[in-house]
Amino acid sequence: MSTSIDSPANADEATPLQLDVQVSSPQACVRDVVVTVPESEVKRYLKEAYDELVPEAQVPGFRSGRAPRRLVEKQFKDRVVEQVKGKLLMDALSQVTESQDFSAISEPDFDYNSIPDPGEGAFSFQFSIEVRPEFETPDWKGLELTKPVETIDDEAVTTALQRVLKDRADFEATDEPAELGDKLVVTIRFKEGDEVLSTLEEENITLAAALSLSDGVCESFGADVAGKKEGDTVTTPVKLGEGAGETERTITAEVEIVEVQKLEEVELTSNLLEELGDFESEEELREFIKDSLVRQAEYRTQQAVRQKVTNLLAESVTFELPEDLVRRQTNRELQRRVLEMRRNGFDDTTIRGIVNALQQNARASTEAALREHFVLEQIAEEESLDAEPQEFENEIMLIAQQSGQSLRRTRARLEKTGQMDALRNQIVERKVIELVVENAKVTEEEVSADADDPTSQSYPVSHSILATKADSEIPEAKYEDNSVPESPLPGASDQEKD
Repeated sequence: MSTSIDSPANADEATPLQLDVQVSSPQACVRDVVVTVPESEVKRYLKEAYDELVPEAQVPGFRSGRAPRRLVEKQFKDRVVEQVKGKLLMDALSQVTESQDFSAISEPDFDYNSIPDPGEGAFSFQFSIEVRPEFETPDWKGLELTKPVETIDDEAVTTALQRVLKDRADFEATDEPAELGDKLVVTIRFKEGDEVLSTLEEENITLAAALSLSDGVCESFGADVAGKKEGDTVTTPVKLGEGAGETERTITAEVEIVEVQKLEEVELTSNLLEELGDFESEEELREFIKDSLVRQAEYRTQQAVRQKVTNLLAESVTFELPEDLVRRQTNRELQRRVLEMRRNGFDDTTIRGIVNALQQNARASTEAALREHFVLEQIAEEESLDAEPQEFENEIMLIAQQSGQSLRRTRARLEKTGQMDALRNQIVERKVIELVVENAKVTEEEVSADADDPTSQSYPVSHSILATKADSEIPEAKYEDNSVPESPLPGASDQEKD
């Protein structure tokens, strides 16, 4: 496809470029673009650059701005050509992305150094860009949905409080056999036949029914390890998931029990209340825990409804997702889920378990998430839904409260790690889901908190059997688009205590 771009200029704007643009579609979500700037436009840009430089150019033997133009052009040619090259690229890319009918989802991919400098003749360059797939928006009004609802009662708060106290409790080493809930120090060698694939050295874990890893799960871990003592060694099978980059297969974990630790009782003293967050009483702590449990329950409800909505919408949408796009977006999707869970008050252990589950089926979960995002983003555009400045601030405030950091530090961390873009997507997608639910036929269904939680009986460990530790860590995004609508933090001048 070839397009000529020649837009009229406004009085206060620079004259736009005349461009010839050729677009091809090698893949469903990729466009290859060839841009040609005619020689007349190249000369115009060079002339404008020299016109700006000559009155201020400092050339030996001449007063500032008094050197002959030809001498200035000769002495400063390399600098001006490099400057014009960058300006031509920026202006051309801006016009192309604004004028084309595709919606870009990434920055243009090209090698700047391989593009010839502008000179005699036309100036041409090419780039690839990932774009949103084209599809008809599914009919999202009037869907029939079942909405799971959790009730957070006193028993749930007590159970959560016990978990908090357990995290603060002392564990004493013992010669007794290990039981579920005990703390263990273990060394695990992951083997395939006689080959040791990787080793987890003296890791502190809680003995749960299953052990979750970044690229696998040991489903019978608790059954095989319970009853063993310090110094015992036991083998147990580990199922490697699709996220390991290969077909699913089973290997062996050789578990050496270095130490068994039993829980000692811990009392909720005033000192512990202060240590947990300057709480005045147990009732205040319980209220804080209840608020966190309510947010977590709401998150699980939102996720369940989102899944039902996107599944129904996806049934009527078909488009191809290139393998490279799915691979590059995997870490971004993990980072988005981490951000959502931090915002809703989940602890690192729970987050680690969900990240492990996603990594074990990385390609399938990422492809599903991309399909969801494209459908929801298209509905958002059609319904003019976007993230407002105050919505950003509300999200940042919630994350700050959960992390115990100031608003300023939280915002700086999100911007530094490129998570503002993910935060924007999170807000917009949630608004779309809410709009769909408002227009749906909804039936509520009471469920228990752990009924659909795949991590409730599993202990997660940050270890990838077939990769490096860096691949196993809870991901942080590193993207260039950190922009967010400008809005001062509410009360920042009074609240910040860095």
